[in-house]
Amino acid sequence: MVDLILGIDGGGTSCRAAVAGADGIIGRGKSGASNILTDPDTALIHIEAAARAALEDAGLDGDAIHRAKVLLGVAGSNAGAATRYVLDRLPFAQSAIESDGLIALQGALGDEDGAVAILGTGSIFIVRRGGTVRYFGGWGFVIGDLGSGAWLGRAVLQEMLLAYDAVHTASALTDAILTRFDGDPRAAVEFARTARPNDFARFAPLVFEYAEQGDAVGVALLKAAAITIDESLDRTFTEGADRLCLLGGLSSLYTPWLAEQHRARIIEPKADALTGAVELARLRFTGAA
Repeated sequence: MVDLILGIDGGGTSCRAAVAGADGIIGRGKSGASNILTDPDTALIHIEAAARAALEDAGLDGDAIHRAKVLLGVAGSNAGAATRYVLDRLPFAQSAIESDGLIALQGALGDEDGAVAILGTGSIFIVRRGGTVRYFGGWGFVIGDLGSGAWLGRAVLQEMLLAYDAVHTASALTDAILTRFDGDPRAAVEFARTARPNDFARFAPLVFEYAEQGDAVGVALLKAAAITIDESLDRTFTEGADRLCLLGGLSSLYTPWLAEQHRARIIEPKADALTGAVELARLRFTGAA
């Protein structure tokens, strides 16, 4: 029987799956957020839903999911307990979990050397040189993911509260954030009490929007965020990565805010993370790219 290979890209806002055929991808599916660190049970539901949608798109029956060999790229793969929890509950014949960064690296660079910076709901920086892969960041929203959409969204909520208390000067941005909560800071506190990283990340585009208009708070937040990103990019450069792909939903928005030496290294990615997941799944389960 021919191996049934799937690649899955599990992100903080959505989960995408693809079925590999002999000549490439033959089916795709998509579902909701799949952050295994903050909500592993919901992630499991969405991982299976995306896989089933991809199999259906490929014209395969529902039982095919139990024959599939799947490589799943997710944030939080460096957290052993979360990874084990998810692996033990996946419905596939064989499963492997890698970082969302590794599948993005493979998609962007193929088998070549270089670096990727993934700037989305979370953030992570990865270098590959001579077959050796090094990771920087990606430690999760609670104590890491500097410069990420979740980090930026939480930061602007903090600034809104500081402005409300007249500790910091208010701006059009902080006023707009407060308006989102009907002018009641207690509503923001209640939101934050149960918010997931992707919930915070929904506020990040507003920071860029107002910063482009010269809003002082927006500009200050993006300058601070860009510094944290530049520091990690400096580290990738010391590892010998002279080519860089910026990936993730915030990558194009952040580009103008980064240091010139890093902007000069940017190249276009060859393909996306889902393609990278499929390529790595083929290598893992069949030994063929």
